[in-house]
Amino acid sequence: MNEQKAVIVTGAGGNLGSAVVRELAAGGAKLVCMNRSSQELEALAGELPASTEFLSIAGTDLTDYGSCAAAVARADKRFGGVSALINTVGGFQMGAVGPDAPSQWDTMMSANARTALTISAAVLPTMKAAGYGRIIHVAAAPGLKAGANQAAYAASKAAVIRLTEAIAAENREHRITANCILPGTIDTPENRAAMPNAKTDGWVSPQSIARLIAFLISPAAAVVTGAAIPATGRE
Repeated sequence: MNEQKAVIVTGAGGNLGSAVVRELAAGGAKLVCMNRSSQELEALAGELPASTEFLSIAGTDLTDYGSCAAAVARADKRFGGVSALINTVGGFQMGAVGPDAPSQWDTMMSANARTALTISAAVLPTMKAAGYGRIIHVAAAPGLKAGANQAAYAASKAAVIRLTEAIAAENREHRITANCILPGTIDTPENRAAMPNAKTDGWVSPQSIARLIAFLISPAAAVVTGAAIPATGRE
């Protein structure tokens, strides 16, 4: 990877996003951390090695192409390009197919599918110009097969998987790969609070997913593209 180029991490203040940032910072990556809240980015910056090259961008509307393009332009100006995009943003809602389903459908498609599409579209031009890039999205197992009360959520994650496949197919000649991760239940304080009686020993740590993502954006993973990779194993 070109040492002068950066890795964009969206949702950098979240449980998974911050784990990815810490993992990549430990390896010396130049980081562009995008997040809704600037306070979370400030706290994260304080946890990183002092030598970390770190650009914080708060408040970008990931559903709006112009807003995403402006953020990418800032990254490009600071670091001379973007080597990788790791998109960890998204939403989760359960609900049956009923009167509220159309509204929930729009919410999930915007939070999961449109955000992935828009930030990808914004970052691809600089990757194409460099002839190199890595794009990682976070999907979910219901994107492959939905259960009850998952119609909108599962459809939005299926859209992320299909989007990833299309990006991979369109950009092979540019040496740009695109893959998505299908995590198991991630071991976070929020999930433990929401499921206090759950058996947690099979849950997946954010750190383990971050290590997988770090591999997928490395030159060593050049042959992996268009994949939806389950991350559900035991550590």
